[in-house]
Amino acid sequence: MSNVADSSQFAPIARFALDPALPVPEDVLAQTATLLIDTLGVAAGAATLDPGRITRDFACDFHGAVREDHRATLLFDGRRCAMPGAAWALATQIDNLDAHDGLNATKGHIGCALVPALFAFAEQRTDLTGRQALTALAMGYEVAARAAVALHATVSDYHTSGAWNALGVAALGAHLRGCDAEALRHALGIAEYHGPRSQMMREIASPTMLHDGSGMGALVGISSLLQAERGFTGAPAITVEGPEVAHVWADLGRDWTVVRNYIKPYPICRWAHGALECLRVLVGEQGVSPDQIETLEVGTFAQSAALFPGMPETTSEAQYSLGFALAAYLVHGRLGPTEITGDALRDPRVAAMLARITVRGEPRHSARFPEGRWSDVTARLKGGRVIRSGDCNARGGPEAPMPVADIRAKLSVMAGRALSEVRIGALWEMRERLLDQGAEFSQLAGLVYPEPDRP
Repeated sequence: MSNVADSSQFAPIARFALDPALPVPEDVLAQTATLLIDTLGVAAGAATLDPGRITRDFACDFHGAVREDHRATLLFDGRRCAMPGAAWALATQIDNLDAHDGLNATKGHIGCALVPALFAFAEQRTDLTGRQALTALAMGYEVAARAAVALHATVSDYHTSGAWNALGVAALGAHLRGCDAEALRHALGIAEYHGPRSQMMREIASPTMLHDGSGMGALVGISSLLQAERGFTGAPAITVEGPEVAHVWADLGRDWTVVRNYIKPYPICRWAHGALECLRVLVGEQGVSPDQIETLEVGTFAQSAALFPGMPETTSEAQYSLGFALAAYLVHGRLGPTEITGDALRDPRVAAMLARITVRGEPRHSARFPEGRWSDVTARLKGGRVIRSGDCNARGGPEAPMPVADIRAKLSVMAGRALSEVRIGALWEMRERLLDQGAEFSQLAGLVYPEPDRP
Protein backbone atom coordinates (compact mmCIF):
# COMPACT_ATOMS: atom_id res chain seq x y z
CA MET A 1 0.00 0.00 0.00
CA SER A 2 1.18 3.52 -0.74
CA ASN A 3 1.57 6.07 2.03
CA VAL A 4 -0.71 8.52 0.21
CA ALA A 5 -3.98 9.22 2.01
CA ASP A 6 -7.14 11.02 0.98
CA SER A 7 -8.56 12.87 3.98
CA SER A 8 -11.89 13.35 2.18
CA GLN A 9 -12.41 9.59 2.49
CA PHE A 10 -12.46 10.01 6.25
CA ALA A 11 -15.40 12.42 6.50
CA PRO A 12 -18.22 9.86 5.95
CA ILE A 13 -16.47 7.39 8.25
CA ALA A 14 -16.35 10.01 11.00
CA ARG A 15 -20.03 10.87 10.51
CA PHE A 16 -20.91 7.19 10.85
CA ALA A 17 -18.71 6.49 13.86
CA LEU A 18 -19.51 9.61 15.87
CA ASP A 19 -23.26 9.95 15.27
CA PRO A 20 -24.86 9.64 18.75
CA ALA A 21 -28.19 8.82 17.07
CA LEU A 22 -26.69 6.36 14.58
CA PRO A 23 -29.61 4.46 13.01
CA VAL A 24 -28.88 0.76 13.47
CA PRO A 25 -31.40 -1.79 12.17
CA GLU A 26 -33.16 -3.85 14.82
CA ASP A 27 -31.82 -7.15 13.51
CA VAL A 28 -28.29 -5.76 13.78
CA LEU A 29 -28.86 -4.65 17.37
CA ALA A 30 -30.31 -8.07 18.21
CA GLN A 31 -27.32 -9.87 16.68
CA THR A 32 -24.94 -7.53 18.52
CA ALA A 33 -26.68 -8.32 21.80
CA THR A 34 -26.29 -12.04 21.17
CA LEU A 35 -22.60 -11.64 20.35
CA LEU A 36 -22.11 -9.54 23.49
CA ILE A 37 -23.63 -12.13 25.82
CA ASP A 38 -21.83 -14.99 24.07
CA THR A 39 -18.51 -13.16 24.52
CA LEU A 40 -19.20 -12.55 28.20
CA GLY A 41 -19.85 -16.28 28.62
CA VAL A 42 -16.43 -17.00 27.13
CA ALA A 43 -14.87 -14.36 29.38
CA ALA A 44 -16.40 -16.01 32.44
CA GLY A 45 -15.22 -19.43 31.35
CA ALA A 46 -11.70 -18.12 30.80
CA ALA A 47 -11.53 -16.41 34.20
CA THR A 48 -10.23 -19.54 35.92
CA LEU A 49 -7.56 -20.32 33.31
CA ASP A 50 -3.92 -19.35 33.83
CA PRO A 51 -3.77 -16.65 31.10
CA GLY A 52 -6.67 -14.75 32.66
CA ARG A 53 -5.20 -14.97 36.15
CA ILE A 54 -1.77 -13.86 34.96
CA THR A 55 -3.03 -10.91 32.93
CA ARG A 56 -5.40 -9.66 35.64
CA ASP A 57 -2.64 -9.79 38.27
CA PHE A 58 -0.22 -8.12 35.86
CA ALA A 59 -2.70 -5.35 35.05
CA CYS A 60 -3.23 -4.63 38.75
CA ASP A 61 0.51 -4.63 39.45
CA PHE A 62 1.68 -2.58 36.48
CA HIS A 63 -1.29 -0.70 34.96
CA GLY A 64 -2.08 1.74 37.73
CA ALA A 65 -3.99 5.01 37.37
CA VAL A 66 -3.76 7.96 39.76
CA ARG A 67 -7.29 9.19 39.11
CA GLU A 68 -10.34 7.07 39.88
CA ASP A 69 -12.08 8.10 36.66
CA HIS A 70 -9.15 6.66 34.68
CA ARG A 71 -9.75 3.20 36.11
CA ALA A 72 -11.99 0.33 35.05
CA THR A 73 -13.14 -2.80 36.83
CA LEU A 74 -11.72 -6.18 35.89
CA LEU A 75 -14.69 -8.32 34.89
CA PHE A 76 -15.27 -11.51 36.90
CA ASP A 77 -12.58 -10.25 39.26
CA GLY A 78 -13.64 -6.94 40.84
CA ARG A 79 -10.27 -5.23 41.16
CA ARG A 80 -9.65 -1.95 39.35
CA CYS A 81 -6.76 -0.71 37.23
CA ALA A 82 -6.11 1.72 34.38
CA MET A 83 -8.60 1.47 31.51
CA PRO A 84 -6.11 0.25 28.87
CA GLY A 85 -4.78 -2.41 31.24
CA ALA A 86 -8.26 -3.61 32.18
CA ALA A 87 -9.21 -4.02 28.52
CA TRP A 88 -5.90 -5.74 27.75
CA ALA A 89 -6.36 -8.23 30.57
CA LEU A 90 -9.94 -9.15 29.67
CA ALA A 91 -9.28 -9.35 25.93
CA THR A 92 -6.29 -11.62 26.53
CA GLN A 93 -8.39 -13.70 28.90
CA ILE A 94 -11.12 -14.13 26.27
CA ASP A 95 -8.58 -14.81 23.54
CA ASN A 96 -7.24 -17.75 25.54
CA LEU A 97 -10.55 -19.60 25.53
CA ASP A 98 -10.98 -19.76 21.79
CA ALA A 99 -14.78 -19.78 21.68
CA HIS A 100 -15.46 -16.13 20.82
CA ASP A 101 -17.12 -14.83 17.68
CA GLY A 102 -15.48 -13.98 14.39
CA LEU A 103 -16.11 -12.94 10.80
CA ASN A 104 -14.86 -15.04 7.89
CA ALA A 105 -13.84 -12.05 5.78
CA THR A 106 -11.58 -10.71 8.54
CA LYS A 107 -9.87 -14.06 9.17
CA GLY A 108 -10.10 -13.14 12.83
CA HIS A 109 -12.06 -11.78 15.77
CA ILE A 110 -13.67 -8.47 16.66
CA GLY A 111 -15.73 -8.80 19.84
CA CYS A 112 -12.75 -10.22 21.73
CA ALA A 113 -11.26 -6.70 21.88
CA LEU A 114 -14.39 -4.55 21.58
CA VAL A 115 -16.39 -6.04 24.45
CA PRO A 116 -13.62 -5.38 27.02
CA ALA A 117 -13.29 -1.83 25.66
CA LEU A 118 -17.05 -1.30 25.90
CA PHE A 119 -17.05 -2.09 29.61
CA ALA A 120 -13.95 0.02 30.26
CA PHE A 121 -15.45 3.10 28.57
CA ALA A 122 -18.96 2.51 29.91
CA GLU A 123 -17.89 2.97 33.55
CA GLN A 124 -17.66 6.69 32.87
CA ARG A 125 -21.11 6.73 31.27
CA THR A 126 -23.49 6.05 34.14
CA ASP A 127 -26.37 7.25 31.94
CA LEU A 128 -25.63 4.74 29.17
CA THR A 129 -28.64 2.76 28.01
CA GLY A 130 -28.53 -0.77 26.67
CA ARG A 131 -29.47 0.37 23.19
CA GLN A 132 -26.78 3.05 23.20
CA ALA A 133 -24.19 0.48 24.23
CA LEU A 134 -25.30 -1.92 21.51
CA THR A 135 -25.25 0.89 18.94
CA ALA A 136 -21.67 1.78 19.86
CA LEU A 137 -20.65 -1.88 19.80
CA ALA A 138 -22.27 -2.52 16.41
CA MET A 139 -20.53 0.54 14.99
CA GLY A 140 -17.20 -0.69 16.34
CA TYR A 141 -17.74 -4.08 14.70
CA GLU A 142 -18.24 -2.36 11.34
CA VAL A 143 -15.12 -0.22 11.62
CA ALA A 144 -12.98 -3.15 12.77
CA ALA A 145 -14.26 -5.45 10.02
CA ARG A 146 -13.34 -3.00 7.29
CA ALA A 147 -9.97 -2.25 8.85
CA ALA A 148 -9.29 -6.00 8.74
CA VAL A 149 -10.30 -6.43 5.11
CA ALA A 150 -8.25 -3.37 4.13
CA LEU A 151 -5.16 -4.63 5.93
CA HIS A 152 -5.36 -8.17 4.57
CA ALA A 153 -5.80 -6.82 1.04
CA THR A 154 -2.76 -4.57 1.14
CA VAL A 155 0.00 -6.42 3.02
CA SER A 156 1.70 -9.73 2.39
CA ASP A 157 1.78 -11.12 5.94
CA TYR A 158 -1.26 -12.59 7.67
CA HIS A 159 -1.52 -10.46 10.80
CA THR A 160 -3.36 -11.24 14.01
CA SER A 161 -6.65 -9.58 14.91
CA GLY A 162 -4.99 -7.09 17.25
CA ALA A 163 -3.44 -5.41 14.22
CA TRP A 164 -6.85 -4.15 13.09
CA ASN A 165 -9.42 -4.55 15.88
CA ALA A 166 -7.53 -1.77 17.67
CA LEU A 167 -9.18 0.64 15.20
CA GLY A 168 -12.63 -0.61 16.12
CA VAL A 169 -11.81 -0.10 19.81
CA ALA A 170 -10.68 3.48 19.17
CA ALA A 171 -13.85 4.24 17.20
CA LEU A 172 -16.05 2.72 19.91
CA GLY A 173 -14.40 4.89 22.54
CA ALA A 174 -14.69 8.03 20.42
CA HIS A 175 -18.40 7.36 19.97
CA LEU A 176 -19.06 6.83 23.68
CA ARG A 177 -16.94 9.80 24.78
CA GLY A 178 -18.40 12.25 22.25
CA CYS A 179 -15.11 13.02 20.52
CA ASP A 180 -14.84 15.18 17.43
CA ALA A 181 -13.69 14.03 14.01
CA GLU A 182 -10.14 15.29 14.45
CA ALA A 183 -9.61 13.26 17.62
CA LEU A 184 -11.05 10.16 15.94
CA ARG A 185 -8.85 10.61 12.88
CA HIS A 186 -5.70 10.78 14.95
CA ALA A 187 -6.84 7.93 17.22
CA LEU A 188 -7.31 5.65 14.21
CA GLY A 189 -3.90 6.66 12.88
CA ILE A 190 -2.21 5.97 16.20
CA ALA A 191 -4.04 2.66 16.58
CA GLU A 192 -3.02 1.52 13.12
CA TYR A 193 0.60 2.58 13.64
CA HIS A 194 0.96 0.89 17.03
CA GLY A 195 -1.36 -2.06 16.42
CA PRO A 196 0.52 -5.35 16.81
CA ARG A 197 1.52 -6.46 13.33
CA SER A 198 2.07 -9.91 14.78
CA GLN A 199 2.23 -12.81 12.33
CA MET A 200 -0.62 -15.25 12.85
CA MET A 201 1.06 -18.29 11.33
CA ARG A 202 3.96 -18.03 13.81
CA GLU A 203 1.46 -18.53 16.63
CA ILE A 204 -0.18 -21.38 14.74
CA ALA A 205 3.21 -23.09 14.40
CA SER A 206 4.07 -22.63 18.10
CA PRO A 207 0.86 -22.05 20.08
CA THR A 208 1.19 -19.97 23.27
CA MET A 209 -0.87 -17.55 25.35
CA LEU A 210 -0.24 -14.86 22.71
CA HIS A 211 -3.10 -16.27 20.63
CA ASP A 212 -4.61 -13.72 18.22
CA GLY A 213 -3.13 -10.52 19.59
CA SER A 214 -6.49 -9.07 20.64
CA GLY A 215 -5.25 -8.14 24.10
CA MET A 216 -2.78 -5.70 22.59
CA GLY A 217 -5.45 -4.58 20.14
CA ALA A 218 -7.67 -3.56 23.05
CA LEU A 219 -4.82 -1.86 24.90
CA VAL A 220 -3.60 0.02 21.82
CA GLY A 221 -7.10 1.05 20.78
CA ILE A 222 -7.99 2.59 24.15
CA SER A 223 -4.57 4.18 24.58
CA SER A 224 -4.72 5.66 21.08
CA LEU A 225 -8.01 7.40 21.73
CA LEU A 226 -6.97 8.73 25.13
CA GLN A 227 -3.76 10.08 23.61
CA ALA A 228 -5.60 11.68 20.68
CA GLU A 229 -8.00 13.40 23.09
CA ARG A 230 -4.97 15.11 24.64
CA GLY A 231 -3.67 16.34 21.30
CA PHE A 232 -1.26 13.56 20.36
CA THR A 233 -1.22 13.31 16.56
CA GLY A 234 -1.00 10.23 14.40
CA ALA A 235 -3.18 10.62 11.32
CA PRO A 236 -3.71 9.25 8.78
CA ALA A 237 -4.55 5.57 9.03
CA ILE A 238 -3.85 4.39 5.51
CA THR A 239 -6.07 1.33 5.90
CA VAL A 240 -8.86 3.89 6.33
CA GLU A 241 -7.79 6.71 4.02
CA GLY A 242 -5.63 4.98 1.40
CA PRO A 243 -7.11 5.22 -2.12
CA GLU A 244 -6.57 1.48 -2.61
CA VAL A 245 -9.10 0.71 0.13
CA ALA A 246 -11.77 3.31 -0.61
CA HIS A 247 -14.09 0.58 -1.88
CA VAL A 248 -13.81 -1.31 1.42
CA TRP A 249 -15.38 1.62 3.30
CA ALA A 250 -17.85 2.71 0.64
CA ASP A 251 -20.76 0.65 1.99
CA LEU A 252 -20.33 1.67 5.65
CA GLY A 253 -23.77 2.05 7.20
CA ARG A 254 -25.48 0.15 4.38
CA ASP A 255 -23.94 -3.31 4.65
CA TRP A 256 -23.92 -4.40 8.30
CA THR A 257 -21.26 -7.09 8.46
CA VAL A 258 -22.02 -7.83 12.12
CA VAL A 259 -24.98 -10.00 11.06
CA ARG A 260 -22.49 -12.31 9.33
CA ASN A 261 -20.36 -12.90 12.42
CA TYR A 262 -20.28 -16.52 13.48
CA ILE A 263 -20.72 -17.96 16.96
CA LYS A 264 -18.43 -20.86 17.77
CA PRO A 265 -19.90 -24.08 19.10
CA TYR A 266 -16.47 -25.21 20.39
CA PRO A 267 -13.52 -23.45 22.12
CA ILE A 268 -11.18 -24.45 19.31
CA CYS A 269 -9.64 -22.52 16.42
CA ARG A 270 -12.32 -22.00 13.77
CA TRP A 271 -10.08 -23.68 11.22
CA ALA A 272 -10.84 -27.02 12.85
CA HIS A 273 -14.60 -26.51 12.88
CA GLY A 274 -15.28 -27.79 9.38
CA ALA A 275 -13.74 -31.15 10.27
CA LEU A 276 -15.58 -31.15 13.61
CA GLU A 277 -18.82 -30.63 11.72
CA CYS A 278 -17.92 -33.64 9.57
CA LEU A 279 -17.60 -35.72 12.73
CA ARG A 280 -20.91 -34.43 14.01
CA VAL A 281 -22.47 -35.65 10.77
CA LEU A 282 -20.74 -39.05 10.93
CA VAL A 283 -21.54 -39.70 14.58
CA GLY A 284 -24.88 -37.95 14.94
CA GLU A 285 -26.46 -38.54 11.55
CA GLN A 286 -24.75 -41.62 10.13
CA GLY A 287 -24.46 -43.52 13.39
CA VAL A 288 -20.71 -44.10 13.41
CA SER A 289 -19.52 -45.19 16.84
CA PRO A 290 -16.04 -43.94 17.79
CA ASP A 291 -14.96 -47.44 18.85
CA GLN A 292 -15.69 -48.66 15.32
CA ILE A 293 -13.10 -46.36 13.75
CA GLU A 294 -9.93 -47.95 12.42
CA THR A 295 -8.59 -44.81 10.72
CA LEU A 296 -9.83 -41.31 10.04
CA GLU A 297 -8.56 -39.27 7.07
CA VAL A 298 -9.23 -35.54 7.06
CA GLY A 299 -9.10 -33.39 3.93
CA THR A 300 -8.97 -29.69 4.76
CA PHE A 301 -7.70 -26.29 3.65
CA ALA A 302 -4.03 -25.42 3.95
CA GLN A 303 -4.31 -23.23 7.05
CA SER A 304 -6.27 -25.92 8.89
CA ALA A 305 -3.75 -28.57 7.87
CA ALA A 306 -1.04 -26.41 9.51
CA LEU A 307 -2.67 -26.58 12.95
CA PHE A 308 -0.83 -28.27 15.83
CA PRO A 309 -0.52 -31.95 14.85
CA GLY A 310 0.39 -33.84 18.01
CA MET A 311 -0.84 -34.52 21.51
CA PRO A 312 -0.84 -31.07 23.17
CA GLU A 313 0.91 -30.33 26.43
CA THR A 314 -0.90 -27.04 27.00
CA THR A 315 -4.38 -25.63 26.52
CA SER A 316 -2.94 -23.20 23.96
CA GLU A 317 -1.71 -26.10 21.84
CA ALA A 318 -5.02 -27.90 22.28
CA GLN A 319 -6.98 -24.91 20.99
CA TYR A 320 -4.81 -24.59 17.90
CA SER A 321 -5.04 -28.30 17.15
CA LEU A 322 -6.91 -30.29 14.54
CA GLY A 323 -6.20 -33.96 15.23
CA PHE A 324 -6.47 -33.58 19.00
CA ALA A 325 -9.73 -31.65 18.73
CA LEU A 326 -11.22 -34.39 16.57
CA ALA A 327 -9.94 -37.16 18.85
CA ALA A 328 -11.24 -35.42 21.98
CA TYR A 329 -14.64 -34.91 20.38
CA LEU A 330 -14.85 -38.58 19.44
CA VAL A 331 -13.76 -39.84 22.86
CA HIS A 332 -15.85 -37.49 25.00
CA GLY A 333 -18.78 -36.85 22.69
CA ARG A 334 -18.42 -33.12 23.31
CA LEU A 335 -15.77 -30.40 23.16
CA GLY A 336 -15.84 -27.70 25.84
CA PRO A 337 -13.37 -26.15 28.29
CA THR A 338 -13.12 -29.36 30.30
CA GLU A 339 -11.92 -31.32 27.27
CA ILE A 340 -9.01 -28.95 26.51
CA THR A 341 -7.65 -28.36 30.02
CA GLY A 342 -6.03 -30.26 32.88
CA ASP A 343 -6.07 -34.04 32.82
CA ALA A 344 -7.88 -34.08 29.47
CA LEU A 345 -4.56 -33.21 27.85
CA ARG A 346 -3.12 -36.50 29.10
CA ASP A 347 -6.05 -38.81 28.36
CA PRO A 348 -4.66 -42.06 26.89
CA ARG A 349 -7.94 -42.73 25.07
CA VAL A 350 -7.61 -39.44 23.21
CA ALA A 351 -3.95 -40.17 22.39
CA ALA A 352 -4.93 -43.57 21.00
CA MET A 353 -7.65 -42.03 18.84
CA LEU A 354 -5.28 -39.30 17.66
CA ALA A 355 -2.88 -41.95 16.38
CA ARG A 356 -5.60 -43.11 13.96
CA ILE A 357 -6.09 -39.66 12.38
CA THR A 358 -4.25 -38.34 9.33
CA VAL A 359 -4.60 -34.90 7.79
CA ARG A 360 -3.98 -33.78 4.22
CA GLY A 361 -4.35 -30.45 2.48
CA GLU A 362 -7.17 -30.39 -0.04
CA PRO A 363 -6.99 -27.74 -2.81
CA ARG A 364 -10.75 -27.44 -3.27
CA HIS A 365 -11.14 -26.55 0.39
CA SER A 366 -8.24 -24.09 0.24
CA ALA A 367 -9.89 -22.35 -2.71
CA ARG A 368 -12.94 -21.60 -0.54
CA PHE A 369 -10.95 -19.99 2.30
CA PRO A 370 -11.54 -17.46 3.89
CA GLU A 371 -15.16 -17.31 2.73
CA GLY A 372 -15.68 -20.78 4.22
CA ARG A 373 -13.97 -23.28 6.53
CA TRP A 374 -14.55 -26.48 4.58
CA SER A 375 -13.30 -30.01 5.27
CA ASP A 376 -14.22 -33.64 4.57
CA VAL A 377 -13.64 -36.79 6.61
CA THR A 378 -13.32 -40.42 5.52
CA ALA A 379 -13.76 -43.04 8.25
CA ARG A 380 -12.51 -46.57 7.71
CA LEU A 381 -14.24 -48.82 10.17
CA LYS A 382 -13.16 -52.09 11.67
CA GLY A 383 -14.34 -54.75 9.24
CA GLY A 384 -13.45 -52.68 6.18
CA ARG A 385 -16.51 -50.45 5.76
CA VAL A 386 -15.76 -46.91 4.53
CA ILE A 387 -17.99 -43.93 5.35
CA ARG A 388 -17.52 -40.43 3.99
CA SER A 389 -18.94 -37.27 5.52
CA GLY A 390 -18.94 -35.27 2.31
CA ASP A 391 -17.81 -31.65 2.33
CA CYS A 392 -18.78 -29.78 5.52
CA ASN A 393 -18.49 -26.10 6.37
CA ALA A 394 -18.04 -24.82 9.89
CA ARG A 395 -21.28 -24.27 11.79
CA GLY A 396 -22.32 -21.08 13.57
CA GLY A 397 -22.27 -18.50 10.79
CA PRO A 398 -25.08 -17.30 8.50
CA GLU A 399 -24.60 -20.31 6.21
CA ALA A 400 -25.37 -22.70 9.10
CA PRO A 401 -26.54 -20.72 12.15
CA MET A 402 -26.57 -22.21 15.63
CA PRO A 403 -30.11 -22.52 16.99
CA VAL A 404 -30.83 -20.12 19.85
CA ALA A 405 -31.19 -23.09 22.21
CA ASP A 406 -27.65 -24.19 21.33
CA ILE A 407 -26.26 -20.72 21.99
CA ARG A 408 -27.97 -20.71 25.37
CA ALA A 409 -26.58 -24.17 26.16
CA LYS A 410 -23.10 -23.00 25.16
CA LEU A 411 -23.36 -20.15 27.68
CA SER A 412 -23.78 -22.65 30.50
CA VAL A 413 -20.95 -24.84 29.21
CA MET A 414 -18.53 -21.91 28.94
CA ALA A 415 -19.43 -20.04 32.12
CA GLY A 416 -20.47 -22.92 34.35
CA ARG A 417 -17.13 -23.27 36.10
CA ALA A 418 -17.12 -19.60 37.16
CA LEU A 419 -20.77 -18.58 37.57
CA SER A 420 -23.87 -20.04 39.15
CA GLU A 421 -26.69 -21.10 36.85
CA VAL A 422 -28.77 -18.28 38.35
CA ARG A 423 -26.17 -15.71 37.26
CA ILE A 424 -25.85 -17.37 33.84
CA GLY A 425 -29.62 -17.21 33.41
CA ALA A 426 -29.60 -13.53 34.32
CA LEU A 427 -26.89 -12.87 31.73
CA TRP A 428 -28.95 -14.63 29.08
CA GLU A 429 -32.02 -12.56 29.93
CA MET A 430 -29.99 -9.39 29.29
CA ARG A 431 -29.69 -10.45 25.65
CA GLU A 432 -33.25 -9.23 25.09
CA ARG A 433 -33.54 -6.75 27.94
CA LEU A 434 -30.76 -4.56 26.51
CA LEU A 435 -33.01 -3.92 23.51
CA ASP A 436 -35.78 -2.44 25.63
CA GLN A 437 -36.17 1.31 25.47
CA GLY A 438 -34.75 2.80 28.64
CA ALA A 439 -32.95 -0.33 29.85
CA GLU A 440 -29.71 0.68 31.54
CA PHE A 441 -26.39 -0.85 30.56
CA SER A 442 -25.46 -0.91 34.23
CA GLN A 443 -27.96 -3.78 34.65
CA LEU A 444 -25.61 -5.93 32.59
CA ALA A 445 -22.46 -4.48 34.12
CA GLY A 446 -23.65 -5.54 37.57
CA LEU A 447 -23.68 -9.17 36.47
CA VAL A 448 -20.02 -9.34 35.42
CA TYR A 449 -18.42 -8.77 38.80
CA PRO A 450 -17.66 -11.62 41.22
CA GLU A 451 -20.58 -13.45 42.76
CA PRO A 452 -20.74 -13.26 46.57
CA ASP A 453 -20.25 -17.01 46.92
CA ARG A 454 -17.55 -17.27 44.25
CA PRO A 455 -14.20 -15.48 44.60
